Amino acid sequence: QVQLVESGGGLVQAGGSLRLSCAASGRTISSYDMGWFRQAPGKEREFVAAILWSGDITYFADFVKGRSTISRDHAKNTVYLQMDSVKPEDAAVYYCGAGRKGTSWSQQVSTYDYWGQGTQVTVSS
Repeated sequence: QVQLVESGGGLVQAGGSLRLSCAASGRTISSYDMGWFRQAPGKEREFVAAILWSGDITYFADFVKGRSTISRDHAKNTVYLQMDSVKPEDAAVYYCGAGRKGTSWSQQVSTYDYWGQGTQVTVSS
């Protein structure tokens, strides 16, 4: 079993930056693809970014491409999402997921086996 705990959410001003962390426990996540998804009220959970288990390939949704980075620290068993130029429409609960090796290209919720409880991001304009 993998337990995931997100942190780093909160209130951010439009145009500012945020850095979310996802700390894993219970098992090393070095063999999992890791992803970030978000869900706004009344909307489905949507893909934001993912990083391959090897750390050398990343994927981004179009709406964050160019202003986000995803990284992982195997020693800390942690994954990070950095988002710059934050927009009001980025407000949502952000979830971290651990998914099957090599499946993150699909950007699908269904390929993730473990989820954190989420961290709320609120954007002030």
